[in-house]
Amino acid sequence: MSEQEIGGDYRVGIDTGGTFTDIVLTNASTGDLQVTKVSSTPENPAIALVKGIDEILTRSEVAEDDLSAICHGTTVATNALLQGQIDNLALVVTKGYRHILEVARQAVPDGYGNSYFWVKPDRIVPVHRVFKVDERLDFKGNVLTEIDEENVREVARRLKHFGLTSVGVCLLHSYANPNHERRVREILVEEMPELIISLSSDVWPEYREYERAMTTLVDAFVKPHMRRYLANIDDQLPEKLQEKPFLVMQSSGGVLSSKQVADKPIATALSGPAAGVIGATEIASLAGFKNVVTLDAGGTSTDICLVENADPHITTGASVGPFPVRLPMIDIRTVGTGGGSIAWISREGQLRVGPISAGSSPGPMCYPNGGDQPTITDANVVMGRLPAELIGGGIQLNVERAREGIAKLGEQLKQDISVEDLAEGIIEIANWSQANLIRQMTIEQGIDPREFALLSFGGSGPAQSPAVMDLLNLEACIVPPNPGNLSAFGLLMVDYRSDHVFTRVVGEDELNIDEAREFYASLEEDAANALVKDGIERENITYLRQADLRYAGQSTEVRVTAPGGTFDEVALAQLIENFHLSHERTYGFCYRDEQKIEIVNFVVSSFSTVAKPTLNPQEKTGNGKAPEPKTTRQVYLEKAYHDTPVYDRADLQPGSSFAGPLVIEEFGSTTVVFPGQKVDVDAHGILIVRSNGEGS
Repeated sequence: MSEQEIGGDYRVGIDTGGTFTDIVLTNASTGDLQVTKVSSTPENPAIALVKGIDEILTRSEVAEDDLSAICHGTTVATNALLQGQIDNLALVVTKGYRHILEVARQAVPDGYGNSYFWVKPDRIVPVHRVFKVDERLDFKGNVLTEIDEENVREVARRLKHFGLTSVGVCLLHSYANPNHERRVREILVEEMPELIISLSSDVWPEYREYERAMTTLVDAFVKPHMRRYLANIDDQLPEKLQEKPFLVMQSSGGVLSSKQVADKPIATALSGPAAGVIGATEIASLAGFKNVVTLDAGGTSTDICLVENADPHITTGASVGPFPVRLPMIDIRTVGTGGGSIAWISREGQLRVGPISAGSSPGPMCYPNGGDQPTITDANVVMGRLPAELIGGGIQLNVERAREGIAKLGEQLKQDISVEDLAEGIIEIANWSQANLIRQMTIEQGIDPREFALLSFGGSGPAQSPAVMDLLNLEACIVPPNPGNLSAFGLLMVDYRSDHVFTRVVGEDELNIDEAREFYASLEEDAANALVKDGIERENITYLRQADLRYAGQSTEVRVTAPGGTFDEVALAQLIENFHLSHERTYGFCYRDEQKIEIVNFVVSSFSTVAKPTLNPQEKTGNGKAPEPKTTRQVYLEKAYHDTPVYDRADLQPGSSFAGPLVIEEFGSTTVVFPGQKVDVDAHGILIVRSNGEGS
């Protein structure tokens, strides 16, 4: 029996954010959705997770036996890196390569203009905690120097002496032959059974020693944090739920069991944001848009991703905070403009917004027991753009306290400016920060943003995104139902996935077709075994073959799809043609028939689909008319107060169409439609905002 068949019809998705933990419950057979939010518990995120599951099951009158799986997106790995003290971590390398982290890529941020003032940051592992092992492989994995096992035992004794508890092992060329790394692990475990170890040949066996070492060290550091977190969840879950499959979102856009994730936690570095992109892609398709910019604005930051032809952009060269990692990840960029991002005055007397956030504790000034610095949420409250209470009355907002905070900020500016104008300035800075990041991901990459719609979600996104849409002349701004819970919804749309890579740098005219066929066969076997461990039957597994190619002399590669079936001369020709096309699309040119090509990495991903919730369309009963608002209130828009209609989203009928300014409120989020804009409600209840009254 596969994991998809365990339990009943219901599945629950939980996305843990900095301010709130979002929970979505779905019935796979009917498509019905239930949503809720609980305050996150940063000191122990498992508390909020368990509380949220209990709350939504109780509210929906669903028994624990009826759950088939729990799907989770988490920021534990990211938070551990960004907030933890990295003082118990060591690195083991091949003799002669002790300074691999110090040399790094010799890159200076902002180029040579900053080089005179730039101070090299501390490395994740200082050089005195880097230990050498006498061994050597060549780039094909052939043994040049056998491993000195007594040398490894001496390393273990030194690790014990310094009290180091986690270690990354990255030996030269181990991507081609993992045997030396595995023997190092065996010896270290014999000497220190409690030692936490990550091998580069397990984490991501790809060439480029620095990036592989960094990825391995990040994995080793977050491993105890993730294991402790998952153990806390297991301890606190009711006994019946402990028996259910517990699936964790990976940064690449798939899920694996918590047991496998605990062994390779680096794969979850962008877990929650990746789930949001998957959910947003599904909503965009339902609304009839294939090209969208997803904008996920939560309590602490805003995450942005490009989706072209219904496929999110994927990268293999991302960073988690200051740490470069080499893993397949949905290409998500982040800017510090969440609802809790703090507005402040720089030393030069300029108004700034973020990246520091008030988070969930203490939270914005308008929150009960909130902080003492104004935030984006406070600015929206002051202008009347948000209601007096959030998440269905769960949080009462103190408007006067928010006004006082922004007024004090105005005193620091030493300018004659009203509280409302300063609040609008805070929002405008935040909007431009988001717009500039979108420009970097589109215009600066040769992509026309006007061909994209903006899909806005997260608790704080829709209050501002229609304005961001106008800043970039985007096609539309799409707001899904329950935008504050879309990441949790996305967790229920995610398939099982496992990614595997093998490095072999070889020219196109030197490639042995039989050998390449064996590479793909071996990778597919590894990829299948990963899913079989989670109870997936082999006949339910599909594969995606890819390869990283480059022109001879280049230092960067382009990942392209390889044909399925038997890998032969025809398949190789198609792979090379795919590379030319992709290179031209990415960089604006290609060297077809002019330059030799090198294949660098062979890549295979395995997939198994899960039952997904279906959002059924409804009859359009709105007939193009504007519904009656539930109330009106004064909202500050474009330097003036407007008597603005306020709608409850639950009252909006598919087919309704009406012009701004207006406010749409719902559990977990608020959408603001500005003057000169129009909003339509489609058959799935999705809001589509356009400028200049252009209907759908």
